[in-house]
Amino acid sequence: MKRKVHQLLFTLLLVVLVLGAYQFLESSTYPEKSAEAPIRHYYSSVEVPDSLTFCGEPVPLEYFDIYESLDRELLVNSYFHSQTLRFLKMAPRFFSIIDPILKENNIPEDFKYLALAESGFDPSAVSPAGAVGFWQFMKGTAGDYGLEISTEVDERYHIEKSTVAACAYLHESYRKYGSWTMVAATYNAGRNFIGRQVERQKENNYYDLLLGEETRRYVFRIMALKLVMENPRTYGFDVREDEMYPLWNTKTIEISGPVVSFADFAQEHNTNYKILKMLNPWLREAYLTNTRGKTYEIKLPAEEFRMKTKR
Repeated sequence: MKRKVHQLLFTLLLVVLVLGAYQFLESSTYPEKSAEAPIRHYYSSVEVPDSLTFCGEPVPLEYFDIYESLDRELLVNSYFHSQTLRFLKMAPRFFSIIDPILKENNIPEDFKYLALAESGFDPSAVSPAGAVGFWQFMKGTAGDYGLEISTEVDERYHIEKSTVAACAYLHESYRKYGSWTMVAATYNAGRNFIGRQVERQKENNYYDLLLGEETRRYVFRIMALKLVMENPRTYGFDVREDEMYPLWNTKTIEISGPVVSFADFAQEHNTNYKILKMLNPWLREAYLTNTRGKTYEIKLPAEEFRMKTKR
């Protein structure tokens, strides 16, 4: 009899222990919410500045539609972490090339963010419509602004030359509209389209025009990139100086004749085909016939070019 009582008590104790353990695990896995417990926020909104200018022109953030348009693009770029971190790391490399050209041609510095919006820092970017390079030139427009395009050479991929061509295009648009904000819109939609909308809607202010979604968001995306890139910590990004990608330390040589093999050419200049094409994406073939004897400048890696610790 005593043995049965002991077994019963042991069984009850075991059940109590098992239930207690289960309740403990359940409460730790799924904690109960209480009125006193703080609510955890995993995501939050982003900071929209009280005032903003684009190319020195005020952005009317006092209008709710303008505020919300900028807020949308700030959210997109602030929470696209991998892409934005990559942009921040690559910015010194490519802005160091673009900035002096914009300055020399009297183009507002903010347009470097247009180049970023267009290409994502990919010199070889090609759109579904066939626009190419940092500034996404179509073939016809590129030819109008002096860029050479052939099966062997395509200067839309040439960062310096395409930036100079873009400056000429931007100045021409500014002479027409007298507003850099409108110039940015025309870069996306084209002068003819924007011109038709100005005539149709009897408005010549970008912020007052009804446009398709791509162009409607385009200028605000440039502004959002500007804000995030210039104030990364405000938008949750912290990239140390030693995490930035190194600048390209290069030297330049001139050629005025044919090149039978750029693979051999690269080895003769103490580099390889991969690096040669990385520095000169406008060379589209493994050779150059150059029947007209035109002089081209070729970039070559300087000393310690591939060392990642070099700044």
